[in-house]
Amino acid sequence: MKSEDVKGILQRRMGVEHYAHSLRVELAARDLAVRYGADVERAALAGLLHDYARDLPEEQLKEMAIANNLISHPVDFLLPVLLHAPVGAYLVSRDLGILDQEILDAIARHTIGNPTMSVMEKVIFLADMIEPGRSFPGADDLRRTAEQDLDKAMLAAFDSALSYVISRGSLIHPVTVEARNNLLQQIGGR
Repeated sequence: MKSEDVKGILQRRMGVEHYAHSLRVELAARDLAVRYGADVERAALAGLLHDYARDLPEEQLKEMAIANNLISHPVDFLLPVLLHAPVGAYLVSRDLGILDQEILDAIARHTIGNPTMSVMEKVIFLADMIEPGRSFPGADDLRRTAEQDLDKAMLAAFDSALSYVISRGSLIHPVTVEARNNLLQQIGGR
């Protein structure tokens, strides 16, 4: 599927802000893919499509996740906004016929991560966090780290996301903790 076709679909499907965000994630994904050896066009496509289900209501996300066996942990029911990632991957496959498992995994895991993330998954996770529209405290530092070391940037991204969730008094998804711990062990093992 061509990127222009995808953009037209997304423009009709998403609100203006999420569409603009997806365009910026596409560009960030391209840059990271070049830097870290991921397939640039596939990363760009995953970046464009990463929020395919983001504008769906939480109840619909829950219903689709249950109906399609996309629940990874009971916390998913308590944080249904996170379900836009696996539901989005499912819908991209179903609606757009994209069957590239690496793209689908990158979409499905861009919110909570995964203990065994591929380079493509890391690229999309990071691109979502460092795209130029993001202005959270530490965003510029994260962008600089992403230019130097993919795994250190991922660790910093997990740390930032976890700090944010803790500061809000929200639940922490255990998969994110497991992903961070695994990454920390890998980095320590270098």
